[in-house]
Amino acid sequence: MGKKQEALDYHSSGRKGKIEVISSKPCSTSRDLSLAYSPGVAEPCLEIEKNPEDAYKYTAKGNLVAVVSNGTAVLGLGNIGALAGKPVMEGKGVLFKRFADIDVFDIEVNSEDPDEVIKVCQLLEPTFGGINLEDIKAPECFYIEEELKKTMNIPVFHDDQHGTAIISAAALINALQLINKKIEEIRIVINGAGAAAIACANLAISLGVKPANMIMCDTKGVIYKGRTEGMNKYKERFAVDTQLRTLEEAADGADVLFGLSSKGAFTPEMVRKMTVNPIIFAMANPDPEITPEEARAVRGDVLVATGRSDYPNQVNNVLGFPFIFRGALDVRATTINEEMKKAAVFALAELAREECPDSVCRAYGNVKFSFGRDYIIPKPFDPRALLRVAPAIAKAAMESGVARQPIEDMEKYVEHLESLQGKAKETLRMIINKAKSDPKRIVFPEGDNEKILRAAHILMEEEIATPILLGNHDKIMAQIDELSLNFNGNSPVIIDPSSYEKSEEYALELFNLRQRKGLTLSEARRLMTRKSRTHFGCMMVRQGDADTLLSGIDTHYPETIRPALEVIGKQQGLSSVHGLYMMVFKKGIFLMADTTVCIEPTAEELAETAILAAEKARMLDIEPTIAMLSFSNFGSVQHPQALKIKRAVEIVKEKAPGLIVDGEMQSDTAVVTEILQKSFPFASLKEAANILIFPDLNSGNICYKLLHHLGGAEAIGPILMGMKKPVHVLQRGDDVTDIVNMAAIAVVDAQNS
Repeated sequence: MGKKQEALDYHSSGRKGKIEVISSKPCSTSRDLSLAYSPGVAEPCLEIEKNPEDAYKYTAKGNLVAVVSNGTAVLGLGNIGALAGKPVMEGKGVLFKRFADIDVFDIEVNSEDPDEVIKVCQLLEPTFGGINLEDIKAPECFYIEEELKKTMNIPVFHDDQHGTAIISAAALINALQLINKKIEEIRIVINGAGAAAIACANLAISLGVKPANMIMCDTKGVIYKGRTEGMNKYKERFAVDTQLRTLEEAADGADVLFGLSSKGAFTPEMVRKMTVNPIIFAMANPDPEITPEEARAVRGDVLVATGRSDYPNQVNNVLGFPFIFRGALDVRATTINEEMKKAAVFALAELAREECPDSVCRAYGNVKFSFGRDYIIPKPFDPRALLRVAPAIAKAAMESGVARQPIEDMEKYVEHLESLQGKAKETLRMIINKAKSDPKRIVFPEGDNEKILRAAHILMEEEIATPILLGNHDKIMAQIDELSLNFNGNSPVIIDPSSYEKSEEYALELFNLRQRKGLTLSEARRLMTRKSRTHFGCMMVRQGDADTLLSGIDTHYPETIRPALEVIGKQQGLSSVHGLYMMVFKKGIFLMADTTVCIEPTAEELAETAILAAEKARMLDIEPTIAMLSFSNFGSVQHPQALKIKRAVEIVKEKAPGLIVDGEMQSDTAVVTEILQKSFPFASLKEAANILIFPDLNSGNICYKLLHHLGGAEAIGPILMGMKKPVHVLQRGDDVTDIVNMAAIAVVDAQNS
């Protein structure tokens, strides 16, 4: 399956598209309904009629942005129309929500008449707290934004212009600092005269670039005074008195080249003729005007940024618009003005100069980032961006007089912003990137399964792991071709156990292990060559020919665990192996065990489960706090089952005295901080636990499945604990994303083995 089909499947699977509306208030009883709608809804309506500002109090207006487009300049696709551009606008809404918890309605306007777009936005002002104009072609986009800013009392922001300008300006400030040049002295050439280019030029001038030191070029060359061909009033502002006529001539001796044009627009010869320590921002997407490799092949002193995530110094608008709107909405700004844009520039520039925390480095594969030529702008997934840019925007809005609801306590505001940042998806991304920092060999016994093949493609493409596929070579290659999986000439390792050179060696080793447990040599040979690829894969791990194993997509859970125990075995000193699930919720992660292995554990086995779960938590960079669950709260019921949990807690504290653990306790006590603090202040746990240990397999298995299917939690697992070497099990019905997530966990486990 190629990337095209993957993208189509992504958008069409399950609920169609990428967004949905979820009620923020309960609506499950007749009383709820009477408050949500008639007759109760009349009360806020009357309050808003008396005071329109109360709309921010009683409705979603204050956290709702319209992403408005007419589809005339969609990404690199051009004028594809309003409807065809809808997936992009939904995607923009996803980014608003993901990075700043802002809700979005995407509005696709079926008109190329700018006055009609203006009218639509004006009529929608009661609904929204702000408007993000998107993918509208120049010069109409300038006119639309100008008119809306004049006539509307909410922020209007054309991200294609100002987002790119803000991020690139922050990078420019830092680049100039690195090479010790002053912004008012540089000579800058901007190639491109569309929305983004003109916004970049305007902001650069606002920050100190002298207009006389700036040359703008378009497809017809330099924009100079007296030129008439291809001109409009917006380009006319940048016309200069010069004899230069081509981009090549303009680049000669330039300090900075800003590219917002097309692939290959900057040539090596242009780079060669620039001044010492030249700065090149090649921001055309998906292919830059010149690649960093091409520029550095010409000269070593060049500093390069692009719009690409696979190169250093990515100019990515997601560093701007979510946080800009967050700050503007939170002070009910009437507009986004020049002061606010500059505040965002300086906030981002300063953030890149700060020491980069380990959490950000882990999110990018444990690469250490420090301010320098390859790190002049923060990373898009840097969680600090929200905490720096939104307050800077809010403060600038207040100081410039456009804030209708000033923030009185900025420290509390930053704390509020921190509360918006859910940890769940960040943790998953951290695990994947941790795996990418040191990929391991992972053997898949079900190598001819379609989902496994698609997952293997992702694992190789993203360099998460080196997959080893077990099965018939020709059959697997035929499936790869049928699925249109492009491995770019680097095909996965495929091993056919029936003909593998080490199959006899593996059979002999298995016979030595199991000869006194009823296994004959001939049976060992059959298991290795024909009967059980899981036994074969486990033997690869045992013998060091693979680092970890992931199996179970086509088999029952015991059919994977049994071969693993027979071939690899549990860690010395343990009474059993144990199963754990990571449950990912919107606001956090819980580890739950034992959910898959121990049916009626003893107190000693429960203690083992807790200690092993704590080790896995630390492996995943989660500091463990453990609750041992029961139907009893700290002795409230004197029953053998409750006493067993109490004893398990004592054993954990004896064997691992540094762990924060307590019990026996009921499940609500374990996860509700208020109950712990008010009713049980003596407990070792002071806040909700992140590891829940169940008293038996019944309760653990039932709970995680209900939370997954009814509670909306993403279940990642089972994570097998207590094996000598890392082996993990898939669930029948797991999708490709589940397999990739489990593979990343398996790799991280192997890194720590």
